[in-house]
Amino acid sequence: MVFEPFEDESDLESLSDKLSDPDPAVRRVAVMDLADTADPEAIPLIAGVITDDSPEVRLQAAIALGEFDGIEAATALCKALQDSDSKVVQAATDSLSELKDPDAADPLLDLTGHTNPKVREGALLGLKQLRRPEALANGVEAMKDPVAAVRIQAVGVVGYLKAEEALPALIACCRDEDAEVRRTSVGALAFSKSSHAKDALLASLKDENWAVREIAAEVLGRFAVGTSAEPLIALLDDPYWQVRVKAVRSLGKQRAVKAVARIGAQLGEPVSNLRKEAAAALGEIADRSALPHLENLVDDPDPDVRKNVRWALTQIE
Repeated sequence: MVFEPFEDESDLESLSDKLSDPDPAVRRVAVMDLADTADPEAIPLIAGVITDDSPEVRLQAAIALGEFDGIEAATALCKALQDSDSKVVQAATDSLSELKDPDAADPLLDLTGHTNPKVREGALLGLKQLRRPEALANGVEAMKDPVAAVRIQAVGVVGYLKAEEALPALIACCRDEDAEVRRTSVGALAFSKSSHAKDALLASLKDENWAVREIAAEVLGRFAVGTSAEPLIALLDDPYWQVRVKAVRSLGKQRAVKAVARIGAQLGEPVSNLRKEAAAALGEIADRSALPHLENLVDDPDPDVRKNVRWALTQIE
């Protein structure tokens, strides 16, 4: 059976009437049905109950608006973002993150300086996806916010815009007191090939938080071997295997011949993901000095490791 699109105006009118029903359960179901229509004409109807007396109805409206796009849906979600119910606020935040129309950024720009940090956080999250150049100044300013969760989203806005003029602010956030802000900031530096970004990444290899070191090691793989090889090689002694995996991967991308012996030593580690990445990196470097290391692993118990070993040997031969 082929189902026709829901376009019957009388059905929209019927659902609109149900939005005025005294029973909140009926109103809630009507909102769900309106979302199912996928008809843009349903947006103002759903937006009309974003201030409903029932928190369950408001919650459903915030969820339903996530099925739509554009400035009208964004405006309604901005109201929901300021709701007194935390569940409604979270639903509005989630729906805002689904917006794709750049015009939807307009109502969000005014909320990045709101007194409520949850509102600021949600507005910035929505702006991140929209990549509006006008949001750059808002993002840079919000990177100084007293709330870490807001700073994290602000870094996301700036990082998505990939603006070199914001590089000093991003680098400053790489030294933030909050580890997650630092991790997000280091990841955001991936767009830049400047020496300043590279210096910040090298400094982050020594961060006290292993997740920051991990992302720094990964991003450094975008730079030529140069001065980053030795710090990455030193990172192969890191106590966290996740950090070593990213260091190995970056050294492989850089084709750092000087790292062959140290990468080869990782093939003896008990973590199969680390052995797999080490084999792949040696294949990318493709230096014959790696042969003894690889030949010892042709019978590795992990099939993915064996596959990468065979590929690496082929690359070298």
